[in-house]
Amino acid sequence: MSIFDHLEELRDRIFVSVLSVGAAILGCFAFSKDLIKILEAPVSVQGVRFLQLSPGEFFFTTLKVSGYCGLLLGSPIILYEIIAFVLPGLTRDERKFLGPIVLSSSVLFYLGIFFSYTVLAPAALNFFVNYAEGAVESLWSIDQYFEFVLVLLFSTGLSFQVPVIQLLLGQVGLVSSDQMLSIWRYVVVGAVVAAAVLTPSTDPLTQMLLAGPLLGLYLGGAWMVKLTGR
Repeated sequence: MSIFDHLEELRDRIFVSVLSVGAAILGCFAFSKDLIKILEAPVSVQGVRFLQLSPGEFFFTTLKVSGYCGLLLGSPIILYEIIAFVLPGLTRDERKFLGPIVLSSSVLFYLGIFFSYTVLAPAALNFFVNYAEGAVESLWSIDQYFEFVLVLLFSTGLSFQVPVIQLLLGQVGLVSSDQMLSIWRYVVVGAVVAAAVLTPSTDPLTQMLLAGPLLGLYLGGAWMVKLTGR
């Protein structure tokens, strides 16, 4: 294929990706109120009330939630289009390596979001509710609440990509498994610092709940690299 054929194919695949994400966003917007109720669940049972502090705040919040959820639902199609575009240029060995990497990356990302929704977000939000109990009434801005929750969900999903990065580094020979395991003390400190940066809350409980899985993922990734003989 000539360079122009490649560019035309790239244009078509970008168009399909944008169209699929746009359709997913529209679909999510149609059920945006249901999505908002699902994301409010971690604190709604504790009597937290949400307020619209400015005209249109709730409307723009639904747009934001629909955008995040639409991107999440459309990401498999984006990933497929990327793979389909680069696959013809890969060798047979590279193709065998690409499949497990893509699959594990996707599973870990969604697993991170699930872990954040079921463990991290409730722990962080319950900490704030219980800390304020008896002193102030919990009336939260709907926009700031969803900014907090969505950032926490997606940052956790991205942080769960640690083993994938380790496998890539091990396969290209930049870092060996023994080197990864030898710096475990620094990794403990790094996991705590990364958790502090990735979590939008400042409470130590949420940071420790994220630092623990990050450390476990790193050690698991190092052993996976070791099993591949690197």
